[in-house]
Amino acid sequence: MTDHPTLSGTPLLDRVNSPEDLKRLSRDQLPVLAHELRDEITRVCSVGGLHLASSLGATDLIVALHYVLNSPRDRILFDVGHQAYAHKILTGRRSLMHTVKKEGGLSGFTKVSESPHDAITVGHASTSLANALGMAMARDALGQDYKVAAVIGDGSLTGGMALAALNTIGDMGRKMLIILNDNEMSISENVGAISKFMRGLQVQKWYQEGEGAGKKAVQAVSKPLADFMSRAKSSTRHFFDPASVNPFAAMGVRYVGPVDGHNVQELVWLIERLVDLDGPTILHVATTKGKGLSYAEADPIYWHGPGKFNPATGEFSASQTHSWSAAFGDAVTELAAQDPRTFVITPAMREGSGLVGYSKAHPHRYLDVGIAEEVAVTAAAGMALQGLRPVVAIYSSFLQRAYDQVLHDVAIEHLNVTCAIDRAGIVGADGATHNGVFDLSFLRSIPGVRIGLPKDAAELRGMLKYAQTHDGPYAIRYPRGNTAPVPEGTWPDLKWGTWERVKAGEDVVILAGGKALEYAQKAVADLEGVGVVNARFVKPLDEEMLRDVARTARTLITVEDNTVIGGFGSAVLEFLNAEGLRTPVRVLGIPDEFQEHATVESVHARTGIDAQAIRTVLAELGVDVPFGV
Repeated sequence: MTDHPTLSGTPLLDRVNSPEDLKRLSRDQLPVLAHELRDEITRVCSVGGLHLASSLGATDLIVALHYVLNSPRDRILFDVGHQAYAHKILTGRRSLMHTVKKEGGLSGFTKVSESPHDAITVGHASTSLANALGMAMARDALGQDYKVAAVIGDGSLTGGMALAALNTIGDMGRKMLIILNDNEMSISENVGAISKFMRGLQVQKWYQEGEGAGKKAVQAVSKPLADFMSRAKSSTRHFFDPASVNPFAAMGVRYVGPVDGHNVQELVWLIERLVDLDGPTILHVATTKGKGLSYAEADPIYWHGPGKFNPATGEFSASQTHSWSAAFGDAVTELAAQDPRTFVITPAMREGSGLVGYSKAHPHRYLDVGIAEEVAVTAAAGMALQGLRPVVAIYSSFLQRAYDQVLHDVAIEHLNVTCAIDRAGIVGADGATHNGVFDLSFLRSIPGVRIGLPKDAAELRGMLKYAQTHDGPYAIRYPRGNTAPVPEGTWPDLKWGTWERVKAGEDVVILAGGKALEYAQKAVADLEGVGVVNARFVKPLDEEMLRDVARTARTLITVEDNTVIGGFGSAVLEFLNAEGLRTPVRVLGIPDEFQEHATVESVHARTGIDAQAIRTVLAELGVDVPFGV
């Protein structure tokens, strides 16, 4: 990869290749640097598919943190990590920013193996505070004196893991600084009581009119903070009375704020003083997602991760494709109109899961629980116990967080809960933290959970209709990407647990479902004697058809976009073993290692499940395979 040249429009930024370079600037130069950083981030993100709005909103804060702290000795943690593009640029990776999310390039999140300045490898929300607690405990246990600062958004604070960690942080009382980056957003708008509390802070009389009682209360806690307040009469920095109902103070965590998250000089002044206070401190900063880019500020949801756009104008080409998420959203919206028991739950993924239309059509049968996957599944269990037919719309990699809830709260009592699992399989650019390649394995291990893999939007609708009209827990997994739309009212009559033969052949038979079926069909389109079965149900298997093909075929090949450990191939082998059938089976799937970011097609090729890889295996088995696909 070639280095990207610096731009003449960023003279200050051109001088900064490390935190040490940053510290050589005067404080008066910091707002200019932040402006140049935002310009650079916008240019980098204009190629499409990168996290723009969140990175723009956190730029001033990141400049201030690196100006005061000494990374990598001091530990700066970013929750989720998608807002850390300024951090990457300031820590020597500017010349590689054009490789973000590309194969062999930088991660879209922070990653320990990428840079010593990245304190944690992350991609999921609500993990930073527990990590920060662990680092502070390790520091004190080893007699060291580095500083720990964690940046967490108000969206991530809706996650139970963050709140549980905050409770322990207050109890342990270790020195650390927590920056609450409050932009009222995660990807969608934030929801829940905590979000309402944050909004309430900003309309209180003490926040609007001054310091009065807050100053007196803080003076009893810390003289440096009281001194600061006396200097800040004309600023927008105000302090909340810790003797009142502030939940952070109730947990034993000093609270400061809200303050202007875009006044970099004031942030520097604050962080310098707060980071050395004993015990844990929360600095609550109010920021604007998309800051500095008018069109991103106006629509931060779209500009969270936009497609390719013109950075000068914000012009972009609207997608003409129909995603799997949209196919699900269309289907469940239509189904809910037919059945008043249908109720959809999402953990902060309304846009990503294709539920904008549903949330408007059926607002009273829609629940966004925030970044709380466990709550989503258990709330669904509660609904099912009272007669509803809830559908949990959730990404595969996020469902990992709710495994126990599926097992304990749903499956034991065989409740009528359907999990619509989006982003199943390799997702590509977001990499190892977001690849959904474990759901087949962990769901297969739970008694009574039925699993389907639709090949297209029609099968998705048929499976959803079946699940909503039959008892028990169901899981329907579908990939990231596009699928052809189908007409409204399309409800194929599918019997759960039945496969279909899509190509005749008795020599070698390929068993595949979902995305893998597409590869299998492409691989054998010109081959005689090779059969293909749409193995669209993994649990239960179509035992009758599997028994039949195992008895007549010379060899079976299973293909899946899931780890080879415990997945579809394992299910086939388990059945054949139980039946005493000795038919050889080649299992193709994701190997037992984490897959780094690249295009979906590239990862499928290197893991050996794409059409060319299948043809290679067929050739190894003695099938006459012409060169190429």
